[in-house]
Amino acid sequence: MSKWLSPKSFFGIVLITAALVALPFVLGMGGGQAWVRIVNFAILYIFLALGLNIVVGFAGLLDLGYIAFYAVGAYTWALLASPHFGLHFPVWAILPIGAVLACFFGVVLGSPTLKLRGDYLAIVTLGFGEIVRIFLNNLNAPVNITNGPQGITLIDPVSIGGFRFSGTSEIFGLSLTGPQKYYFLLVALAILVIIINLRLQHSRIGRAWQAIREDEIAAKAVGINTRNIKLLAFAMGASFGGIAGGIFSAMQGFVSPESFSLIESIMVLAMVVLGGMGHIPGVILGAVLLSVLPEVLRYGVGPLQMALFGKMLIDPESLRMLIFGLALVLVMRFKPAGLWPSPERKRELSEATRGSV
Repeated sequence: MSKWLSPKSFFGIVLITAALVALPFVLGMGGGQAWVRIVNFAILYIFLALGLNIVVGFAGLLDLGYIAFYAVGAYTWALLASPHFGLHFPVWAILPIGAVLACFFGVVLGSPTLKLRGDYLAIVTLGFGEIVRIFLNNLNAPVNITNGPQGITLIDPVSIGGFRFSGTSEIFGLSLTGPQKYYFLLVALAILVIIINLRLQHSRIGRAWQAIREDEIAAKAVGINTRNIKLLAFAMGASFGGIAGGIFSAMQGFVSPESFSLIESIMVLAMVVLGGMGHIPGVILGAVLLSVLPEVLRYGVGPLQMALFGKMLIDPESLRMLIFGLALVLVMRFKPAGLWPSPERKRELSEATRGSV
């Protein structure tokens, strides 16, 4: 152990593991299963943020239509594991299919945008996201594929070897609810996704993405195939979105086009920027904060007004978004590199600031 891992690091890993194992039980006792579900969705947002971080943080390509790949994964699961078409494929078949389809659409989006950067790229990707949502909303005639705005219901939950992740089960003497079982599945997948991202970041491909982000012309001059590397960024990022979409569909048991609006893409992008573009721990922090903090405000704003004023002065939903938006403005004003930026990003911003003075 001493050769590969210091005692301090080992102790930290043990503490984090214990906290992750205990978290769903503590939340279940303290706040009910609703808070376990909130944490589950926070982990899904971590998937999405890490996938978008490949495109935005590593390769420096602004993508405002990322939620479209989430939708592709969700509808792939819904169509292949529901009574809609009478298909009930197993999880080991649906998730890879969803990832491959999302990857394909990532290449479809990336191919015509290879020469675009900045605002132009953002507009094209925004349009792509809206096209996918509108297609899902209208593919119910003349052949009913997506069931239109009504969505698809009765979607099969995740099931592995006859073990279903919905409902309550007894495991080793412990009673686990559906959200708690999904929590452990999501944590395992999140660890795998984080490891893949770390390996990508420090690989030749990751260094090529960083070179393109810094200076695409210089990257091309040193022999990097910028076309293929940028397409790979879109494809890899999209595949993570497709996997997250499939798990979302199985957890909810229902999908509709309303879940994949532009505001969702903007929220995922805000997670990447707020946490620290290109820095995996920072992106995870941003995803957790922006997915959990609004729910904390949702549950806390109403009781706080009643305690202070004895009545509700402002609608909790409106006040929640006002506080949330103000917090984002303040953070980006005083921490433009993000809450937990990478050393490279901090250096870039400091150099840019010195150059503008």
